[in-house]
Amino acid sequence: MAGMWVSAAIVVVLGLAGCAGSDAFRVPSPDTTEPGQTATMVLERLRGEHLPALVSVEPWNNEFGPGLKLTTDHYEIFSTVQQPLILRLVPGFVESAYRGYNDQLAQPIETSNKFTLYLFADREQWEDFTHDFAGDQAPLFCKIKTGAYYLNGACVVYDIGPKRTLAAIGHEGWHQFNSRHFKYRLPSWLDEGVAMLFEASVCEQGLFRFDPATNIQRLGALKQTLGNSKLISLHDLIATSPGEVLATDQTEAVMAFYSQSYALIRFLREADYGKRLNAYRRLMQDGLMGYWPLDESTGATAENRNLPRTIPWNRAVGAQLFEHYVGSDVEQLDREYLAFCRRIVSGLTFVPVEDDDRYAAR
Repeated sequence: MAGMWVSAAIVVVLGLAGCAGSDAFRVPSPDTTEPGQTATMVLERLRGEHLPALVSVEPWNNEFGPGLKLTTDHYEIFSTVQQPLILRLVPGFVESAYRGYNDQLAQPIETSNKFTLYLFADREQWEDFTHDFAGDQAPLFCKIKTGAYYLNGACVVYDIGPKRTLAAIGHEGWHQFNSRHFKYRLPSWLDEGVAMLFEASVCEQGLFRFDPATNIQRLGALKQTLGNSKLISLHDLIATSPGEVLATDQTEAVMAFYSQSYALIRFLREADYGKRLNAYRRLMQDGLMGYWPLDESTGATAENRNLPRTIPWNRAVGAQLFEHYVGSDVEQLDREYLAFCRRIVSGLTFVPVEDDDRYAAR
């Protein structure tokens, strides 16, 4: 996928607590109610719940089935999902994610136009929409087994269960946020690593707190990578792109890239009592404002998203930014990073989920 940078959420199972279904929020089963009636009943119940982040809900006329449009302060959510639970969670989740995305910056920003999210009830609707929405890139997106993607300013998701659906929205929402607001596009280790901070969350009174330390999927993959001695060196990781590892068609390489990028962002934010957190936020703020020390050619590619983000560009910029903002002694940092990776999985036991690419804690 070199030169065609799209983001597909890796499938996740994550811990969400405190926002389970409510008996007071039940609607009749779709098996006994006409779809249009179900949508109307869900709309009325959502309006009556007075959810903390939901500004309005109204019908959404579309070709895929009865739908609803949910509006929050910063998002418009177009959905054909008829299950009240997930619809009840999404408004608070996206607004919490928006605040979390801003927390990556030295100074928060405010978006002027709402972000767009499409949430479909099933894969068939998602694929039908994708064929129209993604054009020539549709076959690529339709290869995604489960998850979501970001394209043309919108996140496009289908319901794979509340936990996994929210994880996919959190991940792709970061790509949506930085693609709109950052003057410079991010190198892969930074873009994907930050996105994975928003895959694990805890629901608290209708809003969410993100907890990367409970991201079982990335921790499980990281522990397996360490156990298999397949770790990518820090020098190589900051110059690698998903396109390169996906082209190898090696599951271990893909698992290593994503899990290690997740661990690298945590390392920059957490290691040694957060001593690199300010440097990390300067890196992000300068990317937002277009202050990175790039030469004319690499700066033009960083700024113009109509130009392909090539593998050579990613290699050059990924390493240059890391050395400028984090440190030039990559060998020493690699030793500290490896120790951090080992520490965050120490004492944890994971088992692969049968016939799946996920992990469960044991």
